[in-house]
Amino acid sequence: MDVVVKRQEPPSVPALGTLLVDVLQDRVGEFRGEWFGLWYLRPVTGGTEWTVVPGSTRPVTPEQRLRAETARRNARSRGELL
Repeated sequence: MDVVVKRQEPPSVPALGTLLVDVLQDRVGEFRGEWFGLWYLRPVTGGTEWTVVPGSTRPVTPEQRLRAETARRNARSRGELL
């Protein structure tokens, strides 16, 4: 019996600023770039970037996008560093 293994292609690199969910940490971040196969995400309200494996991300839902945009605007209105 032959077993066929389907190889998955790595996800394409998203545009800078794209909101993604890190499914391992259940955390929304803004895509900041790629380096040696790892993606860098940054919290939408500012802060330290973290790395993710591209396969452990997914696009945000409309609800998550609204929450992230609201959090960003609220942080900006408070004068927090972004």
